[in-house]
Amino acid sequence: MVKKSLCGLTADEIFDLIGPLNFTSSHAVSISNSIYKKRISNISEMVKIPYRLKEELFNIAATGIYLPLASEVSADKSVKYLFRTDNGKQFETVYIPDNKRNTICVSTQSGCRMGCSFCITGRYGFRGNLTAGDIVNQVLAIPQADKVTHVVFMGMGEPMDNLENVLKACSIITAEWGLAISSRNVTVSTVGLKPHVEQFLQRSDCNLTLSLYSPFSTERREIIPVENKYPVQDIIEMMKNFPLKKKRRLSLAYIMIKNLNDTDSHLEGLKSILKGSKIRVNLLSYHPGNNDKNCSSPAERMQFFKHNLIISGISASIRKSRGADISAACGLLAAGLKQ
Repeated sequence: MVKKSLCGLTADEIFDLIGPLNFTSSHAVSISNSIYKKRISNISEMVKIPYRLKEELFNIAATGIYLPLASEVSADKSVKYLFRTDNGKQFETVYIPDNKRNTICVSTQSGCRMGCSFCITGRYGFRGNLTAGDIVNQVLAIPQADKVTHVVFMGMGEPMDNLENVLKACSIITAEWGLAISSRNVTVSTVGLKPHVEQFLQRSDCNLTLSLYSPFSTERREIIPVENKYPVQDIIEMMKNFPLKKKRRLSLAYIMIKNLNDTDSHLEGLKSILKGSKIRVNLLSYHPGNNDKNCSSPAERMQFFKHNLIISGISASIRKSRGADISAACGLLAAGLKQ
């Protein structure tokens, strides 16, 4: 029989598994603590669990925790990890240390099918969705797991294209019986699948970041094909009007490319679509792939955008680029994977 993977199950689902064997919900929480808090990869080593339960579990389940196949360290101390599922899906994860804030950037798919032209991950093609267990395992299985303070869903794949697994992973990451990371420290990124964005806003308390590229629909649809079906202006309006709980953040990611989307008209366009909202703008450097003649906007231009957004009443910051030398920066994941 195929054994059930415990990593990726909620405490209630674990109880559904062991309840018919005459074990309690407290036993289920002990199992979830062993998986998510203690990161125990061997059922026999679980604590506060009766021997008979371990025997029963061994027959029907596996922890589901599996280690990365390889790693690569950046000059800035970021680390990129390569994972592979049992059925051969490859994906990458990045650990980003930064003083007291240690972020892990997780993937939600092997490859991506959004087809955004500047994204190398998209050129890798779509190899399949990751399960909630695959997503959570990226946090559990790296050597620095006990240091992680923030989780961002900004790796390979479009999270809203794998919504149910992403929502479940977010639940496990933030639950007290799970990893117990605050929802305010978890951010999910999207290019804008509107119906799924709306569901995410309603069903999760985690932060949301929308990848914009351009405030102008005609330009955006040339780079981000989903714009043709779900205009970004509609999604921004939805974000503007969504009632936010305290400290939940909605933001735009704006990758700045020299002479393409960093002109004065783009700045005015940004100011126009965000006027009167609490949506934050994160300005990011562009990282070209091989044979790409485009380059990132200069630091001075990025500062100019930031300054003018702020004095217009729009919260803005420049996000520091990490891991570019090992193809771990934004848009570069999958650059080294075999096609």
